Amino acid sequence: MIYIPIADGIDHVILDVIQALLPLVVFFLIIQILSLKLPGHYIINLFKGLFITLLGMVLFFQGVKIAFLPAGQNIGAYCGTLEQIWILIPLGFLLGFSTTFAEPAVRVLCYQVETSSNGYIRGSLILYALSIGVAFSVSLGMVRILYGFPFLPFIIGGYLLALILIRFTDHDFIAIAFDSGGVATGPMAVTFLMAFAVGVADSIGGRDPFLDGFGMIAFIALTPILTILILGIIFKMNKTAGEIS
Repeated sequence: MIYIPIADGIDHVILDVIQALLPLVVFFLIIQILSLKLPGHYIINLFKGLFITLLGMVLFFQGVKIAFLPAGQNIGAYCGTLEQIWILIPLGFLLGFSTTFAEPAVRVLCYQVETSSNGYIRGSLILYALSIGVAFSVSLGMVRILYGFPFLPFIIGGYLLALILIRFTDHDFIAIAFDSGGVATGPMAVTFLMAFAVGVADSIGGRDPFLDGFGMIAFIALTPILTILILGIIFKMNKTAGEIS
């Protein structure tokens, strides 16, 4: 039976979270004293919420440290030793899709887009577009690790393509697209997919986990931009067709 010390190093995690939240609390208190003058019951509820936030962040970061990071790296290391190494490409697609589909920040973005557009842009459509985009990016990352392709041409070419697509897409989708790139690189992607890529690179002969394992998050930030811009082009074509008819 394997023993996992779930509280190992949690004191450092608590300290890090307090250091992260403390400047925001101090800033709020200064503004409250100087200007806001919010009622006492509001302040009490706010600090209750801050305590819940602190507790949630501590549990999340501790869970990442003892579960997500080692799980992703160990799974990647195992998959890197498979005889049919090409299977990492479709496996990367599956992991990228499922991880993004479960990403809380992505769900928030999809809800905000649908609400702000009064249902014109469905949240489910954005969710699937982002999930497919990240799925392609993880597959691309696996191809790069397996065959040693250079990193910069992919990134430079991808952003140049994004700048070209901006010219043809619906303007409503431009800001959404670039926000999607940041949202897709949420805690699920960073903690699991990056560790998975590092584990794969570490287990494949001739690959350096430091040089080849990192860069996955840059791909994950890029491909959702492209997929949302392409979605905007489709919307624009449908809108133009509707106006003509």
